[in-house]
Amino acid sequence: MEPLRVLELYSGVGGMHHALRESGVPAQVVAAIDVNTVANEVYKYNFPQTQLLAKTIEVLTKFPKIEYEHPQKYAVDAEDKIEEKIEPNICFDSSTQCSGKDAILFKLETAEEIERKNQQDSDLSVQMLKDFLEDDIDMNQYFLPPKSLLRYALLLDIVKPTCRRSVCFTKGYGSYIEGTGSVLQTAEDVQIENIYKSLTNLSQEEKITKLLMLKLRYFTPKEIANLLGFPPEFGMWDTYRLQPIKVSRIH
Repeated sequence: MEPLRVLELYSGVGGMHHALRESGVPAQVVAAIDVNTVANEVYKYNFPQTQLLAKTIEVLTKFPKIEYEHPQKYAVDAEDKIEEKIEPNICFDSSTQCSGKDAILFKLETAEEIERKNQQDSDLSVQMLKDFLEDDIDMNQYFLPPKSLLRYALLLDIVKPTCRRSVCFTKGYGSYIEGTGSVLQTAEDVQIENIYKSLTNLSQEEKITKLLMLKLRYFTPKEIANLLGFPPEFGMWDTYRLQPIKVSRIH
């Protein structure tokens, strides 16, 4: 069987490339395409032999209509013909970062949602989150700041190290709050319900004091990589340390 020749679209940091390796299917990724410059740096570090096009997939519209012996050459030629385009800054969060409005957002969980999460945490076939956590780095940079705690307290999806679930992590994780990924409660002896029930009629300063007791933090880039199945040797996660955490969308 001839090895498959694969074109990797929206390659990100290389999750699909690694999955293809793990599958054992004879294949060669002849080219990868992604416009995210930071993700491309990680991809090049881990897959230096793969031709990487730092463009949108519009580059494909310039491919020749017939087959050629050296498709990589024509991919480069097509890339040279396309003008650099800037992606629009799409915001999925209605906080002050997007709308400029000073408003506190609320999202209340239904009884069905709470029951579903409890069932997921009771599934003994799934590993606990603590099996994927780092324990040898400074976590202070990952704790949620008081302003975010106060504004988004009722939007957060909070998990503990003993949980067996998390919500989807998106590229906005660390920059935006709503719908971008779970946060980790590191004060496991504190009951979330008790903290939230006590917030009523408190001043802003008192609410912040209560919420800080949970010691909520973002997952680190390496921890997210662990959860998404990347191997321990997959490197260059330090690229993300000094900027908002960003990863490819995974469901």
